[in-house]
Amino acid sequence: MSEVLPFDFTVDKATNTIHVKRAFAAELELVWDAFTKPEILDQWGAPEPWTCQTHSMDFTVGGRRLYSMFNPDGQEHWSVQDYTEITPMTKLKYLSGFSDKDGNTTPEFYGTINSLEFSESDGITTVVITLKYTSLSVLEMMVERGFKEGFTMTLNTLQGLLAKLSE
Repeated sequence: MSEVLPFDFTVDKATNTIHVKRAFAAELELVWDAFTKPEILDQWGAPEPWTCQTHSMDFTVGGRRLYSMFNPDGQEHWSVQDYTEITPMTKLKYLSGFSDKDGNTTPEFYGTINSLEFSESDGITTVVITLKYTSLSVLEMMVERGFKEGFTMTLNTLQGLLAKLSE
């Protein structure tokens, strides 16, 4: 029987914030790589049946990742991540939001502050993710559109991928 690892997902409407804490049965370096290397990100970065594709990525402070998610019906959604802080194996911060295929952001849906903190103990890596939205209306829209369910699916996919990559 496999161990059930911690997973917490909390919405705080008073601060327009979502807090996620997820533990993975994998070494810190591999989990870090899964969040920072496009060839791994693209294998888990969208909830099924959607898939993810990184079109460009400059993983440096001031750099940007432009990616899309698409489904079998041909729907496609574009997004960016603008990196503001990178402390290898420890912390990652970026601004995110929706964009077009050229990376031009959609002003009302850009500016979410993403803060990810990584730690490891006894081969279990914990990632604490804080998403601070620009407004309560954007937060509520994300929740209504199933962000919790979709993000949970992607993190579960990541756990399966990490298990395969750890073999």
